[in-house]
Amino acid sequence: MDTSGRISAVIAYIPVIGWLYVLFAQRRSALAVFHLRQSIGLMIGLVGSILAWGVVAWILTWIPFGDVIGIALFALVIALWVVAVIVLVLGVINAARGRMHQLPFFGGFANWISI
Repeated sequence: MDTSGRISAVIAYIPVIGWLYVLFAQRRSALAVFHLRQSIGLMIGLVGSILAWGVVAWILTWIPFGDVIGIALFALVIALWVVAVIVLVLGVINAARGRMHQLPFFGGFANWISI
């Protein structure tokens, strides 16, 4: 595996700027595009978790004392973000080593993204 492909794969984990770099400059590198998909899948999962919590918390506010449950559910979102940071580090390590391993929890979803 060439060094430029591994560097591009690591850069793919930088949101927006790294995504655009890999999308336009390193599109031929299979490793970089794989990790681009993994990174985008991870970010979609994280944004989706915040949006889902917001909707559920809003619905729970209509129930007496449901707002307390909604606030408590935010602890799950925080736990997911902590896990996501660990998964992100694993993805960067895999990219730096030139491996094409899926990210835990988010990797299967990321393979559906067509780039």
